[in-house]
Formats: sequence, structure tokens, C-alpha cells
Amino acid sequence: MSSPRPVVGVGIVVERTDGRILLGRRVKPDEPVTWCLPGGHLEAGETIEQAARRECFEESGIDDPTEVAAFTAVVDTGSSRGGVVFGVHARSAGVPTGPGEPQIFPEWVWADPADLPRPLFPASDALLRAWTGAAPDPAWQVLRVTTG
Repeated sequence: MSSPRPVVGVGIVVERTDGRILLGRRVKPDEPVTWCLPGGHLEAGETIEQAARRECFEESGIDDPTEVAAFTAVVDTGSSRGGVVFGVHARSAGVPTGPGEPQIFPEWVWADPADLPRPLFPASDALLRAWTGAAPDPAWQVLRVTTG
């Protein structure tokens, strides 16, 4: 039996003008409740930034992110599932219009990056550590992304 192939995903750090970032309370059956950045799987034919915009809208209803740019990639080396998640940063003055996936994200909040709700979804934690310059989790390889 072969191992499952790692997935390719995106997570978007949506930052408001006051510096707060958007997080959703993630509730999935058979998983612990965590706080998560908007994000999901990259679809065929999408750029990283297009996927981030799409996932942000699908999950939170925010459709106005600006200055959208990839800043990192994190590789899950600590689990059997594996995966690569690209981190994207954007700015928004939008208001979450409600959960687009209420069964998974019943709540969205603007959180102070210095006082984040816990626990964080592992991929979101890895991306936020890279974004803030905090020490990486040893289960995640962090790569800098340059665009241009």
C-alpha cells in the first residue's frame, strides 16, 4: 500500500489596518477545535494568490483583499499526511459576512497577533510563526518565498 500524496495548500494572513488578523474557529468531526487562517487546497490552474483570494471569500465572505503576496512555504515533515502550505499576506478593510462553511467555521474574529486564541491549527501556527519571525516548530520546514 502506498503512502498518501502530500497536499498543496494555501493559508492567508488577512491583516486589517489596525494590525489585527482574521482567524476562524475550525470545528471538524474527529479533530480538535482549533483557530485557523482562511485557506485550503490549491486547485489546478490557480496561482497561489488566486487560491488565497478564493479560499478567503469561500470561508469568510471577505472579497476585498489587497496587496496579496506569497511570503513563505511551510512543509509538514512531522505527520504522516505531510503537505506544503504556501503563506500569503493581504490587507483588508472588509467585514466577514458570515461563514461560507458554517459547519467548519462557525465564527470569525479579528485577533491581535500578540494575543492569539489557542490552540491554532498546525499549518496556521507554522505560517504565523514564519510571518511574525518566531522560532519555527521543528515539525515544519520553513522556506522563504520571493515573487516577482
